[in-house]
Amino acid sequence: MRDRFHGQLSVLGELLSSMCGMACEELRLANRVFLDGDVEAAAELAEVEAKLNAARTTCEDTAQKLLALQAPVARDLRTVLAAVYCADRLERMGDLAQHIADQAARAPEFAVPDAVAGRFGEMAGLVCSMADDLGAAIDGPTAEVFHSLARSDQRVDALYEELMTLVTEPGWPHGVAPAISVALLARFYERFADQVVSVARRVDFALTGELPESSVRDVHASL
Repeated sequence: MRDRFHGQLSVLGELLSSMCGMACEELRLANRVFLDGDVEAAAELAEVEAKLNAARTTCEDTAQKLLALQAPVARDLRTVLAAVYCADRLERMGDLAQHIADQAARAPEFAVPDAVAGRFGEMAGLVCSMADDLGAAIDGPTAEVFHSLARSDQRVDALYEELMTLVTEPGWPHGVAPAISVALLARFYERFADQVVSVARRVDFALTGELPESSVRDVHASL
């Protein structure tokens, strides 16, 4: 019975790893839509989004059955609850990637000015790298991964602040519509990075039983 239970826990881990891969792929496709003007990537993204949503449902169903039939405790219980939490955040990451693609595909008047393209290129690369690191954290958590994510997240936050400062300055020369687009796209990337860190922290919680103080604040802020 316990072997079967731990086999089902392994299935949950594989589901989360697969969902992380899908969210990473959605972000790469969104970057292609935004940075490269690849309109065909938008259709591919929609297909991956549908698969990610279905995987989230499967993950939740599996977790609910484990809770109802196995009554796990201690680390096993943390693992199941963490899987539900992480599945929700991973689906949200996919939604944010979709928002990036949708915003980038809007009418020409919403185009991001060339003057800020470099910052977005750096932000997109950082967030994509974070998503890849998250996959490594889910498959085999290490302290180095969490430190790397934290450093990258700080740089993403700094870029977000720089972009918001630019679009709110009185001398912003590009008009209202591009300012709206810059603000929205920057926010979507920043929130994607936040979700990556949130999932990584919850994976660590499942292993150690210690929920970082910053994660507690994140939970309260989302209520």
